[in-house]
This record gives sequence, structure tokens and C-alpha cells, in this order.
Amino acid sequence: MAATLAATGRRALAAEMNADVVIIGAGAAGLAAAHDLKAAGRRVIVLEARGRTGGRAFTDTSLGPAYDAGAMFIHWAERNPWVQIAREHGIETQSEPWGGGFQVFANGKPMPETDRQKRRGAFGQIDRRLETVDLTKRDLSVRDLLGDLGPDMSQIASSGLLLSIGEESDRISARDYQRLWAGDDLVVPSGYGNLVAAYGAGLDIRLNHPVSEIRWDGSDVAVTTPSGTLHASACIVTVPVGVLKTGAIRFTPELPARNRDALDGLGMGALTKIALKLEGDRFGVTPGASFLEAGSPGQLMNLDLFPDDKDIVIAYCGGDHARELSAAGTEAARAYVTELLTKMLGGDVRKAVTGISFPAWWTDPFSRGSYSVCLPGRETAREQLAEPIGGRIFIAGEATAGGGAMTVGGATLAGRAAAASVARIKA
Repeated sequence: MAATLAATGRRALAAEMNADVVIIGAGAAGLAAAHDLKAAGRRVIVLEARGRTGGRAFTDTSLGPAYDAGAMFIHWAERNPWVQIAREHGIETQSEPWGGGFQVFANGKPMPETDRQKRRGAFGQIDRRLETVDLTKRDLSVRDLLGDLGPDMSQIASSGLLLSIGEESDRISARDYQRLWAGDDLVVPSGYGNLVAAYGAGLDIRLNHPVSEIRWDGSDVAVTTPSGTLHASACIVTVPVGVLKTGAIRFTPELPARNRDALDGLGMGALTKIALKLEGDRFGVTPGASFLEAGSPGQLMNLDLFPDDKDIVIAYCGGDHARELSAAGTEAARAYVTELLTKMLGGDVRKAVTGISFPAWWTDPFSRGSYSVCLPGRETAREQLAEPIGGRIFIAGEATAGGGAMTVGGATLAGRAAAASVARIKA
């Protein structure tokens, strides 16, 4: 009897450790792929290294007032699948609310109007150049695109990308930037991250399950986790490019040369949010006001003060400045933003600051950056990375989303495309 029970237990464990499809990553791409494959009748297991779902879409409540520490906008809402997903879940979306005013500062002091006008004229140069430049013969970096403006104006013109792409202009492909989709933006008042997490309901998701190896040299795909090895006929890998580039997941055999080459053509931006909780004195600031520190173009930082009348200030920065703050750590980031606010607001801001939330995506081992950026001359890397591996491994996510790259919506579409490819494989 004992032997029979042991054998039954082993068979049950073996069944538990097998699936039709294993999906690595429970962000938007992984969840979308899992839903589509489940609807197609496949048994799907989703492995997630974190203790939560959503990936880089994360509504943080650690300070009390909630804010989106990662993705915030449903971009190009006219065709973004999250508009419909939100509707199906009964979750409200709305246009971005008007703020409580906008001010530009230089080293914590109001910027003179002449300098503001100079900046305003420079900011529009990227779009104007992209409308007229011929990129058919060769790609350019955004910095080279603006080269004839001179070093000072070029740096000012491209500095806005630090708060959108999160990367320095000499590392951004102009061709890739040119093809990114545009449209209306919506926000999710209850949190974009909360919406993405809700979308995971009903799926077989294993949290705290980082993957260390994917073997694809046998009759199936074997995925190694702390709980054992899962076997499946196919695997969809949706972890960020930054994680793939670290080699945290070992492929056996190694990835084909074309996929490795594609990874070499992609980097990760470092768009970063630092949220401080401020209680008590609001220093006469209208809730929803935005302050832009632009004294040094390379250290551009935007601060949203008391958004939605909440007791928080959210500072945004990107590029190498954000990398330096991330590497310096939480207390250094707190001191930096607090000092800047003190210069802007006057008074004793330090007494009002009671907490900090600093996700630091750049140093997060499960992200290694905010989102993917094509390097100059490597604008085909996104499509190249998405090429199937051995007919049964598929890399999908915002990095493979073409014009939808760098967005939750793009990741979702890429996850669905990978699921469609897997669904064509005989179960």
C-alpha cells in the first residue's frame, strides 16, 4: 500500500511539473500569451521571479498613497488593448487630468524667461528633423540627427528624451524612434499596475519562481526552477532584455547567433521614479503642479507635486543621471530630491519628508532597466529578437513590439503574437 501511494505521489508530482507551454514572466506579455493559449485549450504554467504579477507595471502603496511606480499611461489608446481589458474588468480609465501649473527651474531657482524660450524652441527640433531627414540610406543616433545645432542646443533639444525614452541621445536609433506609435494617452485612476495584476486572475502563475536554465536540446523544452524542472512542448520568454543580457537565464544550447546579435543591438533605458511622502506643510503648492529642473540638461528632473491631492512628490529622471542615483541607493536618492525640493520650495522640506519609495528599475535584478532602446544602426533588432528558436522557444515583450515598443500595450500585442505562433504547434 505504501509503495502504491508513493508511486501515485510521484506521478502526481510529474504531472504537476509538466505543461503544454511554459511562460516565463508574469508581466503584460506573459499574461496576454497565457490567456490566449488557455482559451485555445493548452495547459499553461506561468513562472514569475517576483512575488507579484505585473512586471514593470506596478502600483506601489508602500507610502500609503498609491502611485504607479512603473508604467503609468495607456499610450495610443485608440488601438491599445488595455482600453478594452479595463472595460471588461470594470476598471475606469480617463484622460490625463490637467495639473496645477508648470514651472521651469535652473539649479532650484526659477529659470529666466529668455532661457525658457530658448529651451522651448529647442525641444521641437527632434520631431522637425525626423519629418525632413532621409533615413532610408542609413540610420543615425538622435544626437547625430541634431548635430548641426551645436553641442549646447543639441543637448537641450535631446534632453527631453531622458524623461520619455530614459536614455542618452547618442544611444537611440533615430529610425526606431521615428516608427514609435503615437496617439492619445489615458490613465487608470486606480493604478495601471493594479489593472495588469487583475488581468492575471484565473491563470496558473507560480510566484517566486526565477528560472535559471532553459534546455532545448531534447525532445521538449526543460525549464529549471527552484522547485524543480518543468517540461513543455514550447516556451515563451517574456523577461526584459536587460535580464536576458545579464545571462541570468542560461540557454542550453546557447541562443542562436541571430538572437544573440539582436540582444547586442538593444539596450535598456533607465527612466526612474523617486517618490517621497510629504506630510503637513505643502509650501503653498497647488496639488498637481509640475516643476522641471532643467539647469543641467544631462540631469533633467521633473517633479509632480501632490498629484490627485495625495501627500507625495514623484520625481522623474532618466539616462546616466538616473543610473547614478540608482547605484547610489535609496538614502542618496532621498537626499538628492529633498535638497532639490528645498531649493525650489524654501522652508524646511526635510521635516515634511517622512518616507521614500524608490523602485530603481536599473538595479532591479528582475528588470535591469525601464524598457528597451534600439541602438543606432540596429533598428532591426526588435524583429530579429522575436525570431523563433528551434521552432519552440519564443522571446516576446515590449522589446519585440515594433512601433509599440516601450509600452505595456506593445508588450501585450507581442505576447499575443507569440501565443498565436505557439498555438500553431501541434499539442
